[in-house]
Amino acid sequence: MTKTELAARLKNACAAVLAAEDELTEIDSRFGDADHGLTMAKIAGAIGGAADQPEGGIRAMLDGAAMAVMTLNGGSAVPLWNTWLDGLQEDAPEGDEIGVAELKAIFARALEELNDMSGAKVGDKTMMDALIPASQAIAAYEGEDEAALFAAAARAAAQGAEDSKQFVSKFGRAKSYGAQTIGTPDAGAVSMSYFFQGLARA
Repeated sequence: MTKTELAARLKNACAAVLAAEDELTEIDSRFGDADHGLTMAKIAGAIGGAADQPEGGIRAMLDGAAMAVMTLNGGSAVPLWNTWLDGLQEDAPEGDEIGVAELKAIFARALEELNDMSGAKVGDKTMMDALIPASQAIAAYEGEDEAALFAAAARAAAQGAEDSKQFVSKFGRAKSYGAQTIGTPDAGAVSMSYFFQGLARA
């Protein structure tokens, strides 16, 4: 996969998140601050802008995305996404090509970095409910087709976001609502799921 192809997938991922802004706001308004849609629109805009920069290779593009997100003012999603994106760039190739093995490596590193910061696990009703299954699907993929890898990740992320409906919130403002949060998906898991749906579109 070339940098141009990866950039196109990143822009599709950002477009998917932007299209879901109102939905994310509505979900977050139930038990949160109703700012997740706006925050994710800012994050998507920052990542999309970095993907449009022609200079440098793949690592430079991902580093630019992390830096752009880091400068944003927003909710708790900003430092989480910055950490994840920074993890993606750490082991990314400096050139303009990336293969399946390298994709698996950078997503594994990104999850490791975010795990160190977040501490949230599947079942805690956070973005990790989508990200961890997506990352596990990438790690388990044994083929050589980048499109199939992203498709597997998207399916796992979507299922993870759907599964988050049955969990009780254990982080953030929603934590105080306890069992009332059952039946509503986590906004962070939903936005992460949309991001992976977009990544799966070339």
